[in-house]
Amino acid sequence: MAQAWKCAGLRWAADGPVLTWVGGRRSALVRGKRVAFGVAEGGVRTCVGARGHACPVRAGVSGRSTGARCEECARLDRAHSVAADTMADDPRPYRVYLAWFGPGLVKVGITAYERGSARLLEQGAVCFSWLGCGPLMAARRTEELLRAALGVPDRIPYAHKRAVRAALPESEVERAAEIAGLHAQAVALGGWPEALTPEPFGGVDHAGVFGIAGAERGPAAVAEVAELVAGGAIGGELVAAAGPDLHLATERGVVVLDTRLMTGWELVSAEGDPCAVPLRELKRAAGVQDGLF
Repeated sequence: MAQAWKCAGLRWAADGPVLTWVGGRRSALVRGKRVAFGVAEGGVRTCVGARGHACPVRAGVSGRSTGARCEECARLDRAHSVAADTMADDPRPYRVYLAWFGPGLVKVGITAYERGSARLLEQGAVCFSWLGCGPLMAARRTEELLRAALGVPDRIPYAHKRAVRAALPESEVERAAEIAGLHAQAVALGGWPEALTPEPFGGVDHAGVFGIAGAERGPAAVAEVAELVAGGAIGGELVAAAGPDLHLATERGVVVLDTRLMTGWELVSAEGDPCAVPLRELKRAAGVQDGLF
């Protein structure tokens, strides 16, 4: 029987995306290389636990869940996150940022200073700029101020991000224009917490890193994986990677695999270039021509 591995998620390192596995194994993901794996017949997806602890009941979870956690573990994980506002005494400095994912898709957020741009790569931000740096609660208050004053959200669904990737502006200047304007508006606002130090605009572009713009851009995706299933498999050439998404050139066209769907399964290597998993047509932003599917 082939050896099975449990995926621990995709991480972005300085030199690109890396799949991590329970037990410490890491698999670098290089564009142009083949990625293929399957789920053994009879396999069951189980909860990945919370905060580094295994699920005490090894609960089964839906194949369509991107969190791969049962209700209780999801509650515990959320309760100890920065987003839950339960870590007011965190002494680390935090940065506020504006992130752009495509035309009309801008969000404001915060990330620990020590993480650098890792959070932006993990979210699939095509470009971003820092806004300021300071204590956690000052960063959080600034985030709320900008959400209200500029009308930008703090979350954007991944389905919306995927829908615009085939229609990104060609130049970095064009891609940065929207957040450049919002940055100027943000700096002009009153009411920033005194503890937060503003930072000048400095657009950082990830389109080349992701492989979704310019000469490096591959064919547009036509579908996305809806879920993994027991006995199913998927394989193909890696043509792009953005956030948790892998764009794989399969015999059914380029398919987007959200690697968060891999966690909780025991996975085995697959032969050939199979695409034997449930797919759904990838939604397009207005004005983007659909590929053949």
